[in-house]
Formats: sequence, structure tokens, C-alpha cells
Amino acid sequence: MTILNEACTARLDTASAGISTELRRGSLGVGLIVLLVISAASPLSVVAGGFPIGIMLGNGAGTPALVVVALLLLLAFASGYTAMAGEVTNAGGFYALIARGLGGYAGGAAAMVAVVGYNCLQFALYGMFGAVTSGSLAAEFGIHAPWWACSFTAMASIAVFGYRRIDLSAKVLALFVIAEYVAVLVLDIAILRHGGDSGISLDSFKPSVVSSGNPFIGLLFCFAAFIGFEATTIYGEEAKDPHRSIPLATYVSVLVIGSFYAVTLWCMVVGAGADKVADTIRAQIDPTMFLYTLSDRYVGGGLTLVLRGLFIVSVYAGLLAFHNSTARYFYAMGRERLLPGRLGHTHPSHQSPHVASVLQSVLCCAVVLCFALGGADPLMTLFGWLSNVATLCILLLMVLTSASVWRYYRRQRHAHCGPLRTLVLPLLSGTGLAAVLLLAVRNFDVLTGASHKTSYTLVGLLPLAVAAGLYAAHRLRLADPRRFACLGQVDRG
Repeated sequence: MTILNEACTARLDTASAGISTELRRGSLGVGLIVLLVISAASPLSVVAGGFPIGIMLGNGAGTPALVVVALLLLLAFASGYTAMAGEVTNAGGFYALIARGLGGYAGGAAAMVAVVGYNCLQFALYGMFGAVTSGSLAAEFGIHAPWWACSFTAMASIAVFGYRRIDLSAKVLALFVIAEYVAVLVLDIAILRHGGDSGISLDSFKPSVVSSGNPFIGLLFCFAAFIGFEATTIYGEEAKDPHRSIPLATYVSVLVIGSFYAVTLWCMVVGAGADKVADTIRAQIDPTMFLYTLSDRYVGGGLTLVLRGLFIVSVYAGLLAFHNSTARYFYAMGRERLLPGRLGHTHPSHQSPHVASVLQSVLCCAVVLCFALGGADPLMTLFGWLSNVATLCILLLMVLTSASVWRYYRRQRHAHCGPLRTLVLPLLSGTGLAAVLLLAVRNFDVLTGASHKTSYTLVGLLPLAVAAGLYAAHRLRLADPRRFACLGQVDRG
């Protein structure tokens, strides 16, 4: 530990004397962290729900190539991200890294953007879960339950898991994730075994196909599909050997998620035919039905029924994973007094951020209730609007993190990693991600399906979050300058 880190640790621990503020140490290995992160990405819900829309609005059969482009850019981002994460073990995730490299004000702004982004994604997923579950109950069992009732049922169980030990949530997610991957890979193999619609080809990767349609919109959907992989650093304080396991878990998560998406999307294109896939999806009443039509065609109704059930499970797993992520951001901000200090308390037995977890559950309940009372469509409005706000927030955080890594290591005379990993790649990834962010803002009405006025209002949540974070940091600086100086400086590893 550095002298500054020791002083900050002593300062925070003294301020919390007699109160539990520590998370459960050593409860997560690399495997469980990877499962938590992959669950957050909700792979089946992305393959069945997100990518068909991306194919339809983007560049059609060329979408698998865009997944590879997104994967390469995110690997470049992960190089600097993991290098710095090896030195900063803190449940604040993005916030802690940005505060360490760019200062307390930037850290406060990043913390509030992260809270807004992860909360919006959690709210959005409750809309998707409610809609999909309600529809499946009606179709399979003739039970007509309102979407919000399904959402509140899931919310109650997630509140229990989030309140208790993190390894309990991880073990539950492990079963869900494995089942999702197996079911989709069975379909992939069946499509290839049958030779697809008109033979196995690599048309998806031809330049003419990749550049067709609107590849920029398709690229945005590809980046949105990866949201969740960055959450590895949030679990650093609960990891076994965090300085090794967090970087390893990050690379494994990105590669597993990216490879799975690229291969599965390519198989879906082969299954429908590269020249037919976009029209086939447009012909569906609901784009999410596309995966089921492929399953019916190449395997049979049995697998389709399994996929329908696992779609719901996938969204539930994402809800549970993002509940844990969001609670830890609230916890980190409370511990360092950017938010009320009580949020930084942990349960004396479970050592979970139980106060932050309860707050997260209350917020979800309030937002879902408001949308339900307003008669909003859970998919087109609640999910469509807020999931894209979350995408903007995460992209902004990644751009700031790249800048933070570059600045942090530029000041270090004896960095443990070479300049390629700590300076060159962060600069390249930051530039690329900034371009993607600007592209997303410019096309936000296309992504959400909302009016221009509504789109501008939703995008306006980002500068509001930044302003709120700057205000919180400034207030802390006036009230407790020593604590402000410690923002992002405490290594809890």
C-alpha cells in the first residue's frame, strides 16, 4: 500500500468504527465472477430479443462481423482497464478507476452516471421480464397475468438474493447460464449439421454485406449486447486474489460473450439464408419469434419450448446480476459519503450491502409501478427507452475510464505494464468508444423508437447525472476535504 492509501483507509475505517462496512472477502473465484458477468449480459435475451432487431434495422446478414469489430475494440479497452484494476481493488468499479486517474470531481460525476445507467438497465429489464413472462403464461397455460404482476414477483425474490450473500446469487446464476449456453449451442449445431437454408457460407463477413444497409445502427446494437462485462471490477473486494482474478475474469468474460454472439449470429444467418434473414425477421409479428422459428425448423418444438423458458430465465439472471452491481455502486458511494453514509453499511452476518440492496429494490418497485399506472408498454417504452439510456451511460463511463488509464500511467515512471497496454490501447479504445457514443446520441430516436422530443429528454439524463455527481463531490470537498482527497485512493484488496 502507498502512504496515501494507508492514510485514506485509516480515515474511512475510523469514521465507520463499530459499524460493519466490509464486504464478504474471498467469497468469489474467477469462475463465479465470470458467471455473474455473463449473466448480466443476458446472452439468450440478447440473441433472441436484441440482435434480431439489430439485424432488421442495421446491416442484416453482416451483423456477425460487427460483433467481431465490437469485440476487438472492447478487448483494447480491457487491456488498460484490467491493468489499472490490478492496482485498484474497490467495489466502486468505474467510479474508483476514474477518480484515481482524473480526480475526485470526475469520480463523483462517474459514480452518479453509473448509478443512473445501472438503475435504468435494471428498470428496463423488469419491463422485458414482465412482458415476456406474461406472454408465455398466456400462450402456454392460458393464464392471463398482467406484466407488472410478473415483474413484482421477480422483484421480491431478487430482493431476497440481493440482501444475502453474494456467492448464493452467483451459484443460482451458474445454473441459469449453463442452461442458456447449452440450449443455444444445440440449435447452432443443428443448423450447421443441416447445412442451413442454402449451404454453409461466410457471406456475413464479406465487405459488401457488412457495409450494406445501416452498419452504424447495427454496431450500436452490438455494443449494447456486451453491457455487463465491465462489472468484474465491482466484485474485486469479494474476490479471491483480486489482483489476478479480476483481470482474468474480464478477459474470459469478453471472449466468451463475444465468441458466443459471433458464432450464434452467424449460425442464425446461415439458418435463414444471408439474402433472406432481414426480410424473414420483418415478416415476424414479433422479432423475438425469429429464434423460435429457427428452432422449430431445425430441431423441433421441444427445444423451442425450452428456449422460451430459458428466455425468461435469462432476463431473470440479468436482473439478479445487475441488482448486485447497482447495489455495490450505491454501497461504494455511501461508504465514501457521496451519498448518505448508511448506504455504505454491510450486513453483520451476510456482509452484503443490504441497505443499498433494499434501496435498489424500492427504486425498482417505484419505477415499475409508475410505468404500470401510466399504461406504458413494458417492451417498447420501459425497456426500449431505458435500456438505451443505460447504453449511453456505460459508453460514457468507458470513454472516461480510457482517459483515466492513459493519464494515470502517463504519470507513472515505473508502470508494471508496458506502454502498449497502458497508453496506446487505452487511447485507441477511448477514441473509438467516443465515436460510438456520439453515434448513439445522434441516432437515439432510431434506437428507442421515441419522438425527437422524448429522445432529447432521455439523452438529457446524462448531463443531469454528471451535474449531480459534480455537486455531490463539491459538497463533500467543502464538508470533509480529507475524505474528498481519498476518493478513488483506497485499495481494498
